[in-house]
Amino acid sequence: MSSQPYIVSARKYRPATFNTVVGQPALTHTLKNAIESGRLAQAYLFCGPRGVGKTSSARIFAKTINCLHPTPEGEACGECESCVAIQQGNSFNLVELDAASNNSVDDIRSLCEQVNIPPSTGKYKVFIIDEVHMLTSSAFNAFLKTLEEPPRHAIFIMATTEKHKVLPTILSRCQVFDFKRITVPDMVSHLQYVAGQEGIKTEERALAVIARKADGAMRDALSIFDQVAACTEGNITYDATIENLNVLDDSYYFRLTDAFAAHDVPQALSLYAGIREKGFDSQFFINGLAAHLRNMMMMLDPRTAGLLEVGREEAALYAEKFKMFQPSWYYNAVRLLSETDLNYRQASNKQLLVEIALIRLSTPFESGAKGSTPLPALKPFATTVASRSAVPASAPAVPSPTPQAPAPAPAPSPAPQAPASAPAQRPARRSVAPTATFRLSDAEEETAPRPEQHEPVTTARLVEALTAYTLKDAEARGLNQVMVSASYRETGEDEFTIDVPHQGALRSFEHHMIRCLPFAREFLRNDRLQLRLNVLAPEGPRRDREEVFREKMSANPVLDRFLNSGDFSIS
Repeated sequence: MSSQPYIVSARKYRPATFNTVVGQPALTHTLKNAIESGRLAQAYLFCGPRGVGKTSSARIFAKTINCLHPTPEGEACGECESCVAIQQGNSFNLVELDAASNNSVDDIRSLCEQVNIPPSTGKYKVFIIDEVHMLTSSAFNAFLKTLEEPPRHAIFIMATTEKHKVLPTILSRCQVFDFKRITVPDMVSHLQYVAGQEGIKTEERALAVIARKADGAMRDALSIFDQVAACTEGNITYDATIENLNVLDDSYYFRLTDAFAAHDVPQALSLYAGIREKGFDSQFFINGLAAHLRNMMMMLDPRTAGLLEVGREEAALYAEKFKMFQPSWYYNAVRLLSETDLNYRQASNKQLLVEIALIRLSTPFESGAKGSTPLPALKPFATTVASRSAVPASAPAVPSPTPQAPAPAPAPSPAPQAPASAPAQRPARRSVAPTATFRLSDAEEETAPRPEQHEPVTTARLVEALTAYTLKDAEARGLNQVMVSASYRETGEDEFTIDVPHQGALRSFEHHMIRCLPFAREFLRNDRLQLRLNVLAPEGPRRDREEVFREKMSANPVLDRFLNSGDFSIS
């Protein structure tokens, strides 16, 4: 065992010069130019996510402006008295304050008192205030005057992860630098450098997993790197990394997309069952699948291919697989998974919700996998109340009629008695009521594609369709009164908003929307029709029954005399 104390990689490989700051080339170049030209501001604000180099850059800046022998490249020499003191943390020219735990007015006043003391060596005295957004309003106000007119030797550098919490009066006195998230390729490159210095063998795919897990933070990536290195005893492989970090293997997602392209529903459900057996959360799986399909979608155009945050080997797989589907399939699939994620928490049967989503992904949308026989469009529930539906993935598909096997009507159909404004010649297939639930057998029975219908729709025609729905569906008879109190307006192409007067009317419409919307699309021959619900006035507080009774008594003297005076004569 080595006698040297162990230092974690995040500290050992912390940047010491501007050139070693990872993933911020434009920002460090600007700071170096300002130092070389002598155009230094009295205050800087470094903003950005955690672990991207804000505090490290502030220390490098302080070290560089006080360096006695700067290099020709504009970097600190690291050897002079000032540089060594700052690197060892005992320089009087660098004062650091953690505002997360020292955020009172007294702490700021103590800092301001040190501003008047000139530097012992070098030209400037630098004050770094970390997590500056944690300062109280009183502390900010006490700091304003000093920040606006500090001595010539004083420079303030403030760092924060939440710029929106900093007072505008502070922002206006600072030069603001926004640090960006570090990209996966930059992280992988730096991790390879660290692994080479430490003598650790690595696989690029494993480092890409670590980089994605770090979510743009280099400090987190180095911490995860140390964790995996300790587990694997200096040989970081892909399999060991995903096992140690509890990350789902990408091969599952690629096998799922193969099942979607082959319309193999049993295979998709079997893969999901295997993922559940490994202990992975279903919502985590849905988000991972959505991210996977998003990456495949990005490969559709060279202009978006650079947006992939994966390693080179994964990028090659995406470049090979993305051609299996048409662009419209990706749009529908990502939207469906997004709605499934939104409804996951409210679903009573979460496993069934995910399985229905996988079934629909394995059943082609309007433009499915290349070379496939398209089936009826299975559109996700697209109204504003979609998030309230427990299982939106089961939104019904409107079946196309089959002339050779018309469905017998269970009762005399009132469709011919629809409003008089209906066209005289109504196609017979419009009298078919929409199916209440989606059945896989319905999709399997359809073999011929139905072209998309897109006829113009007016407000009057929409009301006609809704009226026909209430006449057709026995369960929707009570919707008539709600429809009378509602108003209808066109808010976009193929989009209408239904304004209802109160929450009760909204709940009534929501209850019927999953069957009403497909019926209206078929009735109006417009598959793009969208319906939005809006409550005109919020539901007021419930009044006490005794209060209502007293109000009725005061408005009706006869009733008051009848109940209180004992005189029951109404003459």
